[in-house]
Amino acid sequence: MVDFKVVVSDPRDGKSYQLAVTGQHANVLVRKKIGDEIDGMFLGLPGYKVKITGGSDKDGFPMRPEIRSAARKKLLVAESIGNRPRDYPGKRSKLNLRGGEISPEIAQINTKVTTFGPKAIAELVPAQPAKK
Repeated sequence: MVDFKVVVSDPRDGKSYQLAVTGQHANVLVRKKIGDEIDGMFLGLPGYKVKITGGSDKDGFPMRPEIRSAARKKLLVAESIGNRPRDYPGKRSKLNLRGGEISPEIAQINTKVTTFGPKAIAELVPAQPAKK
C-alpha cells in the first residue's frame, strides 16, 4: 500500500493543511505529474480541485518538473528548486533530484487549491495538535 502526506495550501487565507492519504485514494495519485489537477474528493475535500505543485521523496530529495520520469537523477543546477547557494551568486552544484512524476517512493506531495468547495477546508480537516 502507498501512503502519502499531502500538504494543501489555501491561497485565500494563506494557511496550509497536512492530510494523510492511504489506500485507494493514494493509488489514484500515483503516475500524476507536477502541474496536474486532481479532484479534492481523493483527499477528503469534496467539491475542491487542487493542483500538484511539488513534493519530496522518502529521503527528502525535492521533485523537479523538468525531469520527466519518477527516477532520481543528478543534475548540475544553479539557484532554483532544491538549491540555495551560500558562497556566491550563480554557483552551480551537482544535486540529486527526484522526477516530477508521483511514484510510491514519494513521501510528501505539495498542492494548492484552484477551485473551492462549499465548506471551508478548516471544517473538513480534523484539528491538529499544536507543536510545542
